[in-house]
Amino acid sequence: MTILAIIYILVFIIFALIAFAILQLRLAGIKVKDFYGFIQANQMLDKLAKFTKKYKSLSRQEQIIFLKEAEKVFEAFDKIPSLLWEDEYQKYMDVLNTYKDIKILRWVS
Repeated sequence: MTILAIIYILVFIIFALIAFAILQLRLAGIKVKDFYGFIQANQMLDKLAKFTKKYKSLSRQEQIIFLKEAEKVFEAFDKIPSLLWEDEYQKYMDVLNTYKDIKILRWVS
């Protein structure tokens, strides 16, 4: 019986923590869906940051894919206050600069 009571208390604590996290997100003016998209975009940003070093050797199709994925990342990061992603700022700027370079190369040709 005491084990069952402990399990109920733990489940209640877990739900309370989840509700508190959602409340904090809403108080910051962030929708949960936008925050989840930000987490996924942050993972994609890591992948795109690796491609920034070799973007000149990418084929046209790979450049188009890079551009589309970078646009998704930029869109997700725009919905979140910059205070939350200041640690990722350098990666963001590297991807942004590469995005601009590829856009210029595609526009010229």
